Amino acid sequence: MATYDVSVIGELNLDLILYGLPSELILEHEHLAKDLSITLGSSSAIFAHNLACLGSKVGFSSSIGSDPFGEICLERLGESGVDLSRVRRMPGKTTGLTVILPQGKRRYILTYPGTMFEMNVRDLDFSYVFDAKHLHLSSFFLQKALQDSLVNIFRKAKEAGLTTSLDTNDDPENRWSPEIQLLLQYTDILLPNEREACNLAHVDDVERAAEVLSQKVPVVVIKRGSQGALARVSKEKLVASPPDVEVADHVGAGDSFDAGFVHQFIHGGKIEDCLKFANIVGSLSVTRPGGTEAFRDATHRDSFLRDHPISGSSPKAPKTS
Repeated sequence: MATYDVSVIGELNLDLILYGLPSELILEHEHLAKDLSITLGSSSAIFAHNLACLGSKVGFSSSIGSDPFGEICLERLGESGVDLSRVRRMPGKTTGLTVILPQGKRRYILTYPGTMFEMNVRDLDFSYVFDAKHLHLSSFFLQKALQDSLVNIFRKAKEAGLTTSLDTNDDPENRWSPEIQLLLQYTDILLPNEREACNLAHVDDVERAAEVLSQKVPVVVIKRGSQGALARVSKEKLVASPPDVEVADHVGAGDSFDAGFVHQFIHGGKIEDCLKFANIVGSLSVTRPGGTEAFRDATHRDSFLRDHPISGSSPKAPKTS
């Protein structure tokens, strides 16, 4: 029996979010924000945190620097129940930081990579990584030191009997290099947004992107924000819409969606139920500022999930705290 439901390899950093800035930022001019949030950031950590809050047992392989930011990351992520025994501290290095400037439904995202560019294959304990039912990777293009090893890691995970999922996130260099295509052959679930899906498929239409990618990956799930999501499983197309909620911000909504989908999937859910639950969990995320705050509030989280059930299915109940 595997120790963990899901093993996550990825980056770990904080998000600094400045709300209420003007839409036009002018050099050498002091702009005043109306609010500030410092919260757990990074696609990988938000996914792991929220997945653990849903009740899955999660192991996390990552790195931090020898600085206060790293310690805050560990404290925040550890509160969710994620196992942190394989998070490596790198002496003399600095933990990454992302600064987010929301502008309505869009946002500026400014990232200092720090140790997320440093972790390499020698930093991983593969007996730990593969001691799970499922392996998830986020932010392929930020895993600079790991990129050359990821195809082999996913291949070995499949050989060890794990299922796999991938959320590429954006490519800051906008190259969408061929190496990512090699990784898709060992990926069971692909979780891009519309823009990422079109870039991966080299097409301009999201429906066509889903069709192209479904020829490479068994389950393709494309996130479409307030329009919900669509999934392609071979030639079958599934769609689901999110519940209507009052939005605090959209930070971490896609990572939370991923957590909902994978949580339902590893507990035997049908793809249509995985898609519905993912939309519900993504909607939960946007009800609080930051990517994890709606999940840290156990009363709010559990009440929201009770009020938005999946008809005809019973996902594993979220943990209470």
